[in-house]
Amino acid sequence: MLLRSLAVLVAANIMNNRVAPRLAPLTSALATGALVAMARRSGLSWEEIGFTHGLRGAKAGAALAAVVAAGYTVGIAVPHTRALFHDERALSLSKAEVVEAALLQVPVGTVLLEEVGFRGALYGMLRREHGTVTATAVSSALFGLWHILPAIELARANPALGELTSGGATGAAIALASDGTSSVPVSGGADVVKVVVGGVLSTAAAGVLFCELRRRGGLLAPSLLHLATNSLGYLFARIAPAPPARR
Repeated sequence: MLLRSLAVLVAANIMNNRVAPRLAPLTSALATGALVAMARRSGLSWEEIGFTHGLRGAKAGAALAAVVAAGYTVGIAVPHTRALFHDERALSLSKAEVVEAALLQVPVGTVLLEEVGFRGALYGMLRREHGTVTATAVSSALFGLWHILPAIELARANPALGELTSGGATGAAIALASDGTSSVPVSGGADVVKVVVGGVLSTAAAGVLFCELRRRGGLLAPSLLHLATNSLGYLFARIAPAPPARR
């Protein structure tokens, strides 16, 4: 059942990033339903999947979302980090498309599948068979690998990342990025590799945090943090002052 769950995630990842990005909410909803059905068929209870601690998770998630908003506010106010918010994927969208991205594409197309998939079904199955430490390590590593395709698009859409990776701060930059696609040309192959490696490592590390939040507050806590990180990324990309022109 675990291998079948991985196959569903791989198929959804390719569909959402390469085949039909605009249909990501539908693809992710169907994949999420399949993963939950597989987890239940394997014998997991709703609590083992992560549907528990609703009030505690809501409080923790809301507090963490406020921290993200505060961090983004500081980020666009400081000239040194402001360029990281200049993401062509968000800037090229109309207001209606930004609303769609923040309220539909991110919550349903991204957060729902990733949290239920990695912190719910996979984590629950691995934890039952191998314990909490292994479940956290394996699901987080897979979560990092899941972001290879989005990281490639991120390298194309945010030129500031190519320079930042040379300074060893890739993880922080990836954490500020929003989801989406772009046709902006790649600045250099080496920069793309650095961004992808940084993206995989930083999202794997984020997966460890999300697993711990899930363990303490159910799926709602990491879901709200994840939602705030991505959806607010669109808003702050639009309101951030433009970086100074290069000479």
